[in-house]
Amino acid sequence: MSYMNAGSGAVVSQLPAEARAGFIRRTYTHLAGAIALFALLEATLINMGAGEIAMKVLSTSKWSWLFVLGAFMVVGMLADKWAHSGASRELQYAGLGLYIVADAIVFLPLIYMANTFAPGVLPNAALITGALVAGITFVAFTTKKDFSFIGPALKIGGFVALGLIVASIAFGMGLGMWFSAVMILFMGGCVLYTTSNIIHHYNEEQHVAASLALFASVATMFWYVVQFLMAFAGDD
Repeated sequence: MSYMNAGSGAVVSQLPAEARAGFIRRTYTHLAGAIALFALLEATLINMGAGEIAMKVLSTSKWSWLFVLGAFMVVGMLADKWAHSGASRELQYAGLGLYIVADAIVFLPLIYMANTFAPGVLPNAALITGALVAGITFVAFTTKKDFSFIGPALKIGGFVALGLIVASIAFGMGLGMWFSAVMILFMGGCVLYTTSNIIHHYNEEQHVAASLALFASVATMFWYVVQFLMAFAGDD
């Protein structure tokens, strides 16, 4: 999830209709490409046996996952900074690519477990995530309301969620299905916030950064939908 300032310049909401449509089209084309690349990388890594290797590495110590989470946060901030850079378009794409690769690696254990223990979960999670994102996007575009005011609440919620996740790793406690359900709702707010910012606060040259911000929110929502469905299936 990105909270970085979108930058200065002519924001999309101030552009002529044709320019606004072009920006939105470029942003969602890049989002689709990011999702496709993520899926391709994930499938390739799983087929190479990397998922099983990741599970073995994480099982060596309870602190392994905490290290992975910390490394991912650092890489994510770097990727976001690059994607928002005005220095060059190449650096922006490098940021987007770096984030996609990092996300694919972090997702490996979850995708491996879903494939192994609940094969039907992944396609269902993809459909549910897609439907939720489509509905939230529809709301953002049809209401034309600026939802940036929910940013501070999302920051606080994000820190609370991070604290709970770190505590669960440190003390070996499971957060359970309902935590995943709450996080799905939370990520819905993040998608709404990001989509609104794309409409109202990004400038016309920042479609790469906009697509990264959206991809981050959508991917995290998918993560918790998969976890929720796996927990739900385990209760049956």
